[in-house]
Amino acid sequence: MNELERLAGGVIVCGFKGVDAPPEIRAWLRNRLVAGLILFKRNIENVYQSAELIASCCALGAPSPEILVCVDQEGGRVARFGDPLIELPPMQKLARAEDPDLTRLAASALGRQLRAVGVNLDLAPVLDVDTNRENPVIGDRAFGATVDRVIEHAFAFAEGLHAGGVLSCGKHFPGHGDTDLDSHLALPRLRHGRERLERVELAPFRAAVGRLPSLMTAHVLFEALDSRPATISPRVVESLLRKEIGYEGAVFTDDLEMKAVLDLYPVEESGVLAIEAGCDALLVCSDVDAVSRLRQALVRKAEQSSTFRHRLTRARERVDTLRSRVVELPPPRPLDDTLHHKEIDMLRARLRGLR
Repeated sequence: MNELERLAGGVIVCGFKGVDAPPEIRAWLRNRLVAGLILFKRNIENVYQSAELIASCCALGAPSPEILVCVDQEGGRVARFGDPLIELPPMQKLARAEDPDLTRLAASALGRQLRAVGVNLDLAPVLDVDTNRENPVIGDRAFGATVDRVIEHAFAFAEGLHAGGVLSCGKHFPGHGDTDLDSHLALPRLRHGRERLERVELAPFRAAVGRLPSLMTAHVLFEALDSRPATISPRVVESLLRKEIGYEGAVFTDDLEMKAVLDLYPVEESGVLAIEAGCDALLVCSDVDAVSRLRQALVRKAEQSSTFRHRLTRARERVDTLRSRVVELPPPRPLDDTLHHKEIDMLRARLRGLR
């Protein structure tokens, strides 16, 4: 296994089907050919099976920096773990209580439980502003329809996750809240001018500088910014997010298997384009064969272009920095202690009272 393969693998976070990691993924973890895993409901029988799965996978990568173990656990309809983990309401409902301390407390409880299971990165909070009632994919996942409410509650949520021992990832840059298509199924387009984007969509992401360790891109085409979807646009990621806004954390792509980009490019091509655009971590959420093709494509491009190899190296450094931050977080508590806890039971009752 050569160093270039490890360099390329170190920017890939992969998923799989079933309740056990397939042999290929276990081999990649052992040989440091992926940076981490993402779990979905299809991987979860119960919290104890999940904890055992994660522990066995993480042991394969030791003693390298922590394997990223990611999950989309926002609350409401986007939650991979159910009972006995705390079930949060949709973020819009949580924010309507107008109590950022409650938002922070809920996220801290969730973070403690996720960390006890073995998850160290929650792909949340949503930084999108809910300005389109016809939006099929964001809606009540957003904290609200105003920038101020989104900023106040999204960062309270992130602070809570960090206090609970889990890293956060704000999404979906540069803003998915006003789209009328689901990027899982098609490529949404936003036709707003730059002034509107600055006033609404971009404002929460500008506020994320220095506050969130990672962000995720949107598979959305912003006509005022570029003719390419944001995930593969150097104008959006490198020029706007990195240089203009000044964000230095790790930038994840949304799943490269989503139709918004897959209809344009196979995973191995969109992954190369995303690295060139300025992204750091490439999500491939189910297709194990696509992970192999992507790694090989990254290696080939790095062999052909010193510029690309430099960009890939910088991406890997940002991913490694993110992985190293896991050890700075509060350590995990015993799983049973986090599932059966008086404070969390009281919080559950309080959350059930939200309208």
